[in-house]
Amino acid sequence: MTAEVDDLLTLLDLETLDDDLYRGAQPPSARARVYGGQVAAQALVAGTRSVDPEFVAHSFHSYFLLPGDYSVPIVFDVQRLRDGRSFLTRRVTARQHGRPIYHQTINFQRPEEGFDHQDVVPDVPGPEHGLDLVDLMRGRGNADADELGKEWGSLEVRFLGNSRHGLEPDPRHPSRAQMWVRFKEGLPENPVAHLAAFTYASDISLLGASLAVHDVNPAQAMMASLDHTLWFHRPFRADEWWLYDQWSPSAHGGRGLAIGYVYTAEGTLVATAAQEGVIRARRPRED
Repeated sequence: MTAEVDDLLTLLDLETLDDDLYRGAQPPSARARVYGGQVAAQALVAGTRSVDPEFVAHSFHSYFLLPGDYSVPIVFDVQRLRDGRSFLTRRVTARQHGRPIYHQTINFQRPEEGFDHQDVVPDVPGPEHGLDLVDLMRGRGNADADELGKEWGSLEVRFLGNSRHGLEPDPRHPSRAQMWVRFKEGLPENPVAHLAAFTYASDISLLGASLAVHDVNPAQAMMASLDHTLWFHRPFRADEWWLYDQWSPSAHGGRGLAIGYVYTAEGTLVATAAQEGVIRARRPRED
């Protein structure tokens, strides 16, 4: 196990304070606000602690309410909304300084057999043809690149291109981005660890797809996630390469919407992500 993966697993190993009440640690960081994927992954772990292991998370829907503060831990409060035979529902509230900063509603299902189909994986080059995402961000002047590189140390991300650089034009999806992602060796066999780790990584660059078609450097834009949704379709390992095929169907009124399909290297569609956020040119006070 690498030290970076060990740090991630420590971050996801919440402290139990009381029944359905947990506390999440923070990594050292000089960034202004907590990385959204961290909060989402910790909330998913908190919700999973309240269900029988035979139930598996199949989706969550969430809202970012306030920027997280790296200087203090995050407290996660779990509400048990529904306990059915096939499905369970939990709502997790993340709090700092006595205020909610994030809400997540998770649905769990007892695995069962059913109809099966999926979209076809796009034809893309392998991870060896991609560029290191953090190096790319650093080269484009992203002030958070070094700190994100530390936080994302457990990950390997290989950027294949976007609508303006490297990808062939697609009239159906004018604003697109594609990359390969995997965690370094060391994730345990526990499927929950892979779901939580994937949730952590799912926030990487997703909103950036809504800027891909525009003549703007993302480092010079103001971006902030408003909500984040994941659907888990099939089991998979987060420490094996998966393709993050992202596109933005709409941007308007200072907001952008981004969708991401997640495929294994074998072409299996294992998850879908959706996120809307603020995207606008930076105002002087935001610099």
